[in-house]
Amino acid sequence: MLAAGSVLCVPHAGHPASTRRPTAQAHVRAVAVPIPIVTTSTAFRLTPEHAYDDVIQEAAQKYLLDPDLIRAVIRTESAFDAAAVSSAGAQGLMQLMPALAAELGVTDPFDPRQNVMAGSRYLGALLAYHGGNIPLALASYNAGPGAVARYGGIPPYEETERYVRTIVDLLEENEN
Repeated sequence: MLAAGSVLCVPHAGHPASTRRPTAQAHVRAVAVPIPIVTTSTAFRLTPEHAYDDVIQEAAQKYLLDPDLIRAVIRTESAFDAAAVSSAGAQGLMQLMPALAAELGVTDPFDPRQNVMAGSRYLGALLAYHGGNIPLALASYNAGPGAVARYGGIPPYEETERYVRTIVDLLEENEN
């Protein structure tokens, strides 16, 4: 393997490539091709938390949601990993189940814009359904609206209770 800054010798155009090493009698002229030095800067990269700010703001305006709520759902659902897939099969930043994603018109659940716009649309619909009650909307987002209706509130599922508490705590942190 050649290191950056090395020089690679390749057969001159017009001469057939050979698997044999050129000898003095081979009359193959080599041309030096410099290997570029490539550096990667991390100085201007956005943190995952802020990498999706534009689409979060767009979704918040379109679906009349608090951007901090969308951000807290994404943090809790996928930790801002657009390629996340849960053990249940939920996908992307807002962890949309494939059937819901299809119902919402998502063609690529791993596309951050499609995922956030669809997840925010769904979250907005759940908030409207629950009269603006954030904990109930979050419980519906996590456990499904049927579970919330069946229990008349946040279902007694440890995961759902922890999910709602985590997001509400994140929202309260942002208020301070």
